[in-house]
Amino acid sequence: MNHHFFAYLYRLKYIDRWSLMWNMRRENVAEHSFYVASIAHMLCTISNEVYGGNVPTDRVVSIALFHDASEVLTGDIPQPVKHNNEQILRNFREIEDVAVERLIGTIPPALSNIYRGLIQDPDPELYRWVKAADLIEAYIKCLTELSTGNREFVVAKQQVLDSLKKMNMPEVDYFLEHMSASFEKTLDEITLDIADPS
Repeated sequence: MNHHFFAYLYRLKYIDRWSLMWNMRRENVAEHSFYVASIAHMLCTISNEVYGGNVPTDRVVSIALFHDASEVLTGDIPQPVKHNNEQILRNFREIEDVAVERLIGTIPPALSNIYRGLIQDPDPELYRWVKAADLIEAYIKCLTELSTGNREFVVAKQQVLDSLKKMNMPEVDYFLEHMSASFEKTLDEITLDIADPS
């Protein structure tokens, strides 16, 4: 029997994000997942190295890699649609649960429990790091679109920033303070900063 899990994952590159917005550059779910995992790694590292935390970085990054895997079956439902009202959100959660079960069913049985723990109801304490990384990735998307002159993302930027501040995580504040401004610079400006760090 063929198990189609990885064939599905490879199709995440065909699922566009931010579909209700005019984009200077399209972003797909596969690249989004990579960036979220990378940011999650950085947030955990900040926690462990700067604030003396003990976050299991590898586990968080694994959860982040698969956090949107079910979208290969549901597509990316935009936030304004998903959160339009409680009934729509409840219905979407039910659809998502069915999609997750179907996706897990495409994994060989000997491996499915490993992936179930990453895709379906991961530890909420660990998922909080993924959520923070997911929001930072959205914030970076807004910054990069705005830096090209695309004002479509003005309101989204503020909404995402407000959500990040509500998380009350010093690691998020550290990331925003030390890394987010770079996304508003051109390649030449970043290069000049590196050449002249003063």
